[in-house]
Amino acid sequence: MKLEIMHMTRYAYADPAVDSVNELRLTPRTDERQSCYQHDVTVEPHSSMMAYEDYFGNRVHVFSVNDAHRELVIRARSVVVTRELAPPQVSLSPQDELAQLRSEAFEDRFIEYLLPTQYTARSQELLEYAKQFPLNGQGVYPWIREVSSAIHRDLQYDPGATHVHTTVSDTLQLRRGVCQDYAHLMISVCRAAGVPARYVSGYHFVGDLQGGNADFEQASHAWVEVYIPGVGWYGIDPTNNAEIGGRYVKLGHGRDYKDIVPVKGIYRGPGHQRLEVTVDVRKTGE
Repeated sequence: MKLEIMHMTRYAYADPAVDSVNELRLTPRTDERQSCYQHDVTVEPHSSMMAYEDYFGNRVHVFSVNDAHRELVIRARSVVVTRELAPPQVSLSPQDELAQLRSEAFEDRFIEYLLPTQYTARSQELLEYAKQFPLNGQGVYPWIREVSSAIHRDLQYDPGATHVHTTVSDTLQLRRGVCQDYAHLMISVCRAAGVPARYVSGYHFVGDLQGGNADFEQASHAWVEVYIPGVGWYGIDPTNNAEIGGRYVKLGHGRDYKDIVPVKGIYRGPGHQRLEVTVDVRKTGE
């Protein structure tokens, strides 16, 4: 599937802002499931950019706007070709998978995706919730599907219930949230069971499912990648209880949302600002 993504972020300030320094993680990755053929980023006011790869291999663009400005507009356009992947071909027995997960060498290799973080703290609420998903006796792949289905069932999608700083403990008390909250909860359950899991930022194309291409509000999306011994990283979307396929475009991954914020920055100026974000994902070919 060939997809074109337009992502616009606009900051409007009550009074002029100066010395604005920003990081962008808006470049789709190229991997076994997708290929990024075009990617352009423009900024108003105009600014030169520097690019580098962060610790997790995500492409980062950095720029600064030192002169006074009342508005900052960031536009990213990408063309990505995706493909469907077959279900993972599991080669190890459940016992061998578990033995690998519990080995010291495995834990050392994936330690950053096993430890709790600010968003995925191992609270009492999380530990109580995770108890219902014992890993013993079954393979990691069916276990992942079970956890995703349960989270999809237990949480209600509600854009107004949470905010960007909501933790897993908050989510479990509210039992509602958005894709970020679903993803953080699944990551926390996986890590509590000793299964490496990481947060993924990207886009989900649903235009033709709604009767047209992007004639409705869209937004960035988040899901999870879980490591299956003998297979590798496997993507799943607990918000929609779906495996990651051709409708998904990955930007990057990290330990949690904090590692992969699409647009973040600091500036000197008024405390009040108005933020507008629009995302348009269109299918342009097969």
